[in-house]
Amino acid sequence: MRVYEAKLSYEATLFEVGATVLAEAATVYAYMKDTLETYPMHEVFHVILLNTKNRALGRIAITSGTATSTLVHPREVFRPAILAGATAIIAVHNHPSGDPAPSASDIRSTRRLREAATVIEIELLDHIILGRPECDPIGLGYYSFRAAGIL
Repeated sequence: MRVYEAKLSYEATLFEVGATVLAEAATVYAYMKDTLETYPMHEVFHVILLNTKNRALGRIAITSGTATSTLVHPREVFRPAILAGATAIIAVHNHPSGDPAPSASDIRSTRRLREAATVIEIELLDHIILGRPECDPIGLGYYSFRAAGIL
């Protein structure tokens, strides 16, 4: 008779401690802009893990969805932050349409993430929706929940 043992281990990947401080939406947009080319046809939700100086420890794709939506739960969003010892995060996802205006679902998800962040004491600095400047009525190419006053 053979006995097998399974071991489940977690470790954060894509660690890239950077020199750039990610405290402004425009800087985060520049940092994450490459994901627009990587995932042009469906929404992908990322988390940027930050240290105490708001420097990126890394970015991790949490979930991938369809052309119009992606499911996100605070448990999956904050798990890598806890494992990495991050003190703050920035949530980021793209809109394949190019228009970064938030949907009602985006607003609900952001509020849930804000509540979870308060409980576990990992700061949610911002939630940014990536789009394209030519599709954005304002011309920025991104939407910041912090700049809009929702966070």
